[in-house]
Amino acid sequence: MRKTTILAALAFTLTAIAQTPNGGISEQMLQQIQQQNAPTASSKALRNAIASNAIDNLAKNHANAGELDTYFSIETKKQSIHDQQSSGRCWMFSGLNVLRANFAKRTDSLTVEFSQDYLFFYDQLEKANLFLQGVIDTGKQPIDDLRVQFFFKNPIGDGGTFCGVADLAEKYGLVPMAVQPETYSAESTSRMAAIIKSKLREQGLQLRKMIADGKKPADIQKAKTEALSKIYGMLVMTLGEPVKEFTYAFKKDGKQVTETKTYTPKSFYQEVVGGPINDTFIMVMNDPRRPYYKTFEVEYDRHTYDGHNWKYLNLPMDDIEQLAIASLKDGRKLYSSYDVGKQLDRKRGYADTENFDYESLFNTTFGMTKAERISTFDSGSTHAMTLTAVDLDANGKARKWKVENSWGASWGQQGCLIMTDRWFREYMFRLVVDKQYVSAKLLNDYEQKSIMVMPEDPLFLEDR
Repeated sequence: MRKTTILAALAFTLTAIAQTPNGGISEQMLQQIQQQNAPTASSKALRNAIASNAIDNLAKNHANAGELDTYFSIETKKQSIHDQQSSGRCWMFSGLNVLRANFAKRTDSLTVEFSQDYLFFYDQLEKANLFLQGVIDTGKQPIDDLRVQFFFKNPIGDGGTFCGVADLAEKYGLVPMAVQPETYSAESTSRMAAIIKSKLREQGLQLRKMIADGKKPADIQKAKTEALSKIYGMLVMTLGEPVKEFTYAFKKDGKQVTETKTYTPKSFYQEVVGGPINDTFIMVMNDPRRPYYKTFEVEYDRHTYDGHNWKYLNLPMDDIEQLAIASLKDGRKLYSSYDVGKQLDRKRGYADTENFDYESLFNTTFGMTKAERISTFDSGSTHAMTLTAVDLDANGKARKWKVENSWGASWGQQGCLIMTDRWFREYMFRLVVDKQYVSAKLLNDYEQKSIMVMPEDPLFLEDR
């Protein structure tokens, strides 16, 4: 046996012996760890620098900090940028961005801005009902049952996906932003959400007790209705009473071009959307952990109890990019979602895998694949944005992409984010595509029987 092999084996043996019998850190192990991190002149300088500065400022890759190329060979028409403020409603902002862009395309650039506050009111009411009915459905299961815990852990929240926009808009209609503007609690949701969550959990326990006591289903449903009435009142106090009728005229280039008409939210929806949203699109995802060209669905993970579960066709990134390119070429913006916590230069509004060199700074490697990052909760969809542009090379391959964000017009690239294709492939997860741009084969794949997955899966977290 070679000397180096013997020394390596001895080192491993000593480390194993140094651990306590139950796997804890012993004094000997701690000493070994400390010896391997003995300070040097260069490491002292790095420690001093990191102690006094933001990590990203020190890890920023200077070689990647040049002037951004803002040219895009395919770009949809620009529209106003909104700001979700301190809320997790990115899914709603992105979804409504798509709907108003579709309206502008269909009506030769007539503009409209939808009220997020109006739709958010019914989103919260519907999620409250989903929780309460879910508690009733699982009322005979023990409180520590996995599905019961799913409901009580997050009885309500402001995250979601495009499926929620479709279900809510079809059911409750839409209103213009000017008719029902934002309130403080719409833009800063945390305190409102915490209070309503507490009330819902209390109401959920009361419903479980009624079930345990053998109360009649009619009495249980009556109690649920009374509970929802209380939640409705709390939402009115924080988000305002939902508009039921209003007058409105459409504009083009800032000038009124139609007569002022009286609308209800449902009639306004018919005017601006023109018909159902559901069944006009498919949602695709890239999850390299699972087989491609299979459809997955998450039970109970929806916005309304009588609505649609999240349903996705899992595709390779090459297929997803071709769907996006075909849509953008026809002037269609798309709902899309990403892990924006990775390699994002917020100041420049630029996402690239080479923005920050954490490996050199910490003298280590970060080598997980996309599948490994998802499996270990290191990465997953966190934020929805509206895909608006792509830049193609001479061979028709994507070089970079652009999205409209919902962090205000002064953020990044005038409210937009530019991302390289290599970043897009690593940290893009969901895309909503109109069926007219999807091949017959993929549409057939989408309609196959869904494989049900658990809502705790790291890739099925809500966009916020």
